[in-house]
Amino acid sequence: MAPGRSPVVTVPIAVVGPTASGKSALALDLAERLGGEIVNVDAMAQYRGMDIGTAKPPVAERRGIVHHLFDVLDVTETATVAGYKEAATAVVDDLVAAGRVPVIVGGSMMYIQGLLDDWAFPPTDPAVRARYEADLARIGARALHARLADVDPAAAGTILDSDGRRIVRALEVVEITGAPFAASAPTIGEPRWGTTILAVDRDRAELDARISARTAQMFAAGFVDEVVGLCRHGLRDGKTASQAIGYAQVLAYLDGEYGLEAAQERTVIGTRQYVRRQRSWFRRDHRAVWLDAASPTLLDEALATAHRVK
Repeated sequence: MAPGRSPVVTVPIAVVGPTASGKSALALDLAERLGGEIVNVDAMAQYRGMDIGTAKPPVAERRGIVHHLFDVLDVTETATVAGYKEAATAVVDDLVAAGRVPVIVGGSMMYIQGLLDDWAFPPTDPAVRARYEADLARIGARALHARLADVDPAAAGTILDSDGRRIVRALEVVEITGAPFAASAPTIGEPRWGTTILAVDRDRAELDARISARTAQMFAAGFVDEVVGLCRHGLRDGKTASQAIGYAQVLAYLDGEYGLEAAQERTVIGTRQYVRRQRSWFRRDHRAVWLDAASPTLLDEALATAHRVK
């Protein structure tokens, strides 16, 4: 064991929380200290080429630590919770068997719960899904979201009105099962592998400022060029990738729907809306230990929690 590493933690650690709170930095620190490896649980970071808009850690800044489940999908492929769960389960199983600490990091809520609670997903019906997808193309995501709100207000409250794919899936599940979308969610119990769940957050005003600054940096760093390049690889045909916050707004800008400044501002607004949903989702998980991401002793607090919660 290298100097500075702790031999105590032997179970996975999940670092979750709102976008822009500082999850990636803490996860890197934990993996470095514990001799672990990073396991991505951000849906959009799975896509090759979606780097700037997802704040994906550049390879040069990964400190030589192995990162799993980044850059595993083309933008034309559809990301699914079920597909992610299968791939991530295999990664975590292998790391645990090898005595390596998986540090699972990201903010995709259903992906995290699907992995840690062994979610058994409802069936699909191609005909039902095709009908709702046709409605989505005809009337748009917001109108379809309003329809979801009529039949399942709770589901509508947790799904962005711009997230057409998830709106379609929720309506499909409600129709097939005759029950609210949330009824298919797993019971929150002991997390798989005995995983310690660390949730990081910041003061609301501070996080809002970080979101604005990060979005401005994205656009300054060539975000529009990234989207243009991805369009040549089929981004517009991707049902999931094209709807990602920031990417959808830049596509609308490229289509002349509004100006570049509006695209940036709408990205900020969309991110803040998503953060509110993340907070609400993660706060319901009684297993999560909440940490202040702005604390100067954050790493020590995280390690102490991981040592204690085993």
